[in-house]
Amino acid sequence: MIGTIITGAIVGFLAGHIIRGKGFGALGNIIIGIFGGLVGGFLFGLIGLGPTGWIGDIIAGVVGALILVYVFGETRYRRRHRRH
Repeated sequence: MIGTIITGAIVGFLAGHIIRGKGFGALGNIIIGIFGGLVGGFLFGLIGLGPTGWIGDIIAGVVGALILVYVFGETRYRRRHRRH
């Protein structure tokens, strides 16, 4: 459990800096990282590349978190720029 939280924080931190240039705060980074790990692990499993070890978990987590950050960013952008 503690390992998952630490990995989630690292993954969320990396994804937040890669896409947005800043993070979402400590709690936001952990949440994005944990869900990103789930998404990345699922996607890697679909293509037959199950993550192995801590580094594999981080790589899969960053990929999943990048996808989540992108989707959340697009959703937020469209809400702000929607014409009424």
